[in-house]
Amino acid sequence: MSVRPYRDITRRKSRQVHVGPVPVGGGAPITVQSMTNTPTTDVAATVAQIKALEDAGADIVRVSCPDEDSSRALKRIVPQVSVPIVADIHFHYKRAIEAAENGAACLRINPGNIGSEDRVREVVKAAKDHGLSMRIGVNAGSLEKHLLEKYGEPCPEAMVESALSHARILEDHDFFDFKVSVKASDVFLAVAAYQGLADACDYPLHLGITEAGALRGGTVKSSIGMGTLLWAGIGDTIRVSLSADPVEEIHAGYEILKALGLRHRGVTIVSCPSCARQAFPVIKTVEVLEERLAHISTPLTLSIIGCVVNGPGEARETDIGLTGGGNGNHMVYLSGVTDHKIDDDTMVDHIVSLVEAKAAELDAAGDGEGRNTDTPLAHAS
Repeated sequence: MSVRPYRDITRRKSRQVHVGPVPVGGGAPITVQSMTNTPTTDVAATVAQIKALEDAGADIVRVSCPDEDSSRALKRIVPQVSVPIVADIHFHYKRAIEAAENGAACLRINPGNIGSEDRVREVVKAAKDHGLSMRIGVNAGSLEKHLLEKYGEPCPEAMVESALSHARILEDHDFFDFKVSVKASDVFLAVAAYQGLADACDYPLHLGITEAGALRGGTVKSSIGMGTLLWAGIGDTIRVSLSADPVEEIHAGYEILKALGLRHRGVTIVSCPSCARQAFPVIKTVEVLEERLAHISTPLTLSIIGCVVNGPGEARETDIGLTGGGNGNHMVYLSGVTDHKIDDDTMVDHIVSLVEAKAAELDAAGDGEGRNTDTPLAHAS
């Protein structure tokens, strides 16, 4: 029995698909993805944005292919990046075929929008021929007319029915390598739809609160919605949809997973909000440290606490700790144990060097990989 059973998350059983080499579902680590917002035909800008997303930790990146020039641009984009690319396809089946031919690893489609059965069959054949998976993407804002007439408005039942009907289209064509999403901008609607879909099938699920909003508000909405589902064991890959730099979506996605103990990447900073007791400017110090430690992918913990009220206790639970002390003498903790003091002038540089050294030590010993995101703490059962 776990000593901390309240932390256990039992993940929903799902079949597994692959987006290129990246497994999704079937107990694989929950992947974090984003989408480019550059014109896909601007190959240089799109590649640069994908590389920035890769550096931030993206496992999968989606690229919109609204026209032939965009789908053909994938032929030049894909060889220049490492992360697998999902081609976002709406309506025109030929764009899906072109994307498959030009290097996409996955197609995001809505089979009901593709057209006739013959056209669906051609898309499925292209996916099979090139080893692609697919994602069925259902959105509350674009439900089929007959479902809106049947239910009167977008609702969880309508979204689940839409997803399952589209899944049957692919399965009727002997295609099973797909994941499903049922997104809505309304948190309650999205959560209820995903809960219903999770009960109704074993497809891997792509989570998202669509059109969530700007950086702060969208992150909060996504954290509430996806956090609720992930805590219940639902979800195999996530995208935080923000009206912001796509790199922020990756940061937010990892913070959600880190908060639930589902993935661990980079430095997790435990810090106080600061008060009159602080012995150094906590808020500014944390801002600087977040920026200067952003390049570290090895998972480790750092506590930055302004005084001795909670500082020693937090430091005992982190790899490296800093607690504010009097007269500019602040205590540094290593592996939870008091080690040495540091003054104001060299404090930030010193903490950065300690974190970098600890990350290098963990990587050299192989412990960094063992603690990393690629070994999910939650388990499928």
